Amino acid sequence: MTSVGFDSKVLSVLEDKIQYIDTDNGAIYLVGPIRLPVNLYGETVEFQWYCWLNCEEETDDLGEIIEKLSSANLAEFQQSSVLAYGDFSYGEEAIIRMHSICHTGDIFGSKRCDCGYQLKQSMKMITEHGTGALFYLANHEGRGIGLFSKAMAYVLQENGFDTVEANEGLGFVDDSRNYEDAIKVLKALRSKPVTLMTNNPKKLEALKNSGLEVTDRVQLWGDVSEFNASYLQTKVKRSGHFENEGTCPKD
Repeated sequence: MTSVGFDSKVLSVLEDKIQYIDTDNGAIYLVGPIRLPVNLYGETVEFQWYCWLNCEEETDDLGEIIEKLSSANLAEFQQSSVLAYGDFSYGEEAIIRMHSICHTGDIFGSKRCDCGYQLKQSMKMITEHGTGALFYLANHEGRGIGLFSKAMAYVLQENGFDTVEANEGLGFVDDSRNYEDAIKVLKALRSKPVTLMTNNPKKLEALKNSGLEVTDRVQLWGDVSEFNASYLQTKVKRSGHFENEGTCPKD
């Protein structure tokens, strides 16, 4: 990247940490890796953190990119992350998770879904495996409907609607999530095959349709309770998720 008219000390630190990924509608700027020690089930585990920003404007001038960020008000919208572990770029065996942001489950530990469990469990499985990455995907709240709409969907669910009926009742499709940017970032970080942690066939299909070699799929069921049993069953019966290969969620 060329750089003109910006603090040379800032640029010299950042120039090797920012990648430019071309897209059909602009560019993805990927910053990292950055050391990130994480408290995982009471133990400190060190991941390598990346964050990416999707922009309509394309430039390989690092100084220009930084200058535009200060006026872009990035706090108003979310950016996605990757937590990589081990030799993710070159290791022969890697396991990954495409995890959609869930404000209530991931942050508050809500029992209405299994998202918080899946987040921590996938991180644990990645570290135990030795090589892998968690892709934490912004703008996926409520399967793509956003946090405010998700709150309204919860009101509907408390009045007899299931997850699919609630989303559709608000004018949305059941699942509007898109994985194109995440897949572009994955390809920039790794070219070798991966194992995917998911119960969702749409995620598996998205990776395979992109040309990525997926050697295996690992299920991620757990934390079933009275609060989310119906939600989990709806995933299988209405949204087409793979059934639990152990004990299926019951009413």
